[in-house]
Amino acid sequence: QVQLVESGGGLVQAGGSLRLSCAASGRSFSRYGMGWFRQAPGKEREFVAAIGWSSTDYADSVKGRFTISRDNAKNTVYLQMNSLKPEDTAVYYCAAGAYARVAREYTYWGQGTQVTVSS
Repeated sequence: QVQLVESGGGLVQAGGSLRLSCAASGRSFSRYGMGWFRQAPGKEREFVAAIGWSSTDYADSVKGRFTISRDNAKNTVYLQMNSLKPEDTAVYYCAAGAYARVAREYTYWGQGTQVTVSS
């Protein structure tokens, strides 16, 4: 069993930055692929970024602006978000499971953290 708790969301102006954190409890954190997804009002949940043991993957919409990283010693995964745009506004979810772009490949989910980017 893995529990995930996100933090770091908030309100930021367009062009600004935020860093999201996802703290995991439970064993074998390093074995899991970790992902970030987001869901805007009225839209489906969409893939943002994923990190495996040494690989990373990004949605085209965030490539070059967002960076995913992990600290296995701290059981934490991060999402550094730069050059934020109003269209990045969403609830951001952390997930643990396979290293994948598809939500169904992830077993554990956090409760989400709101990110709002004002124009």
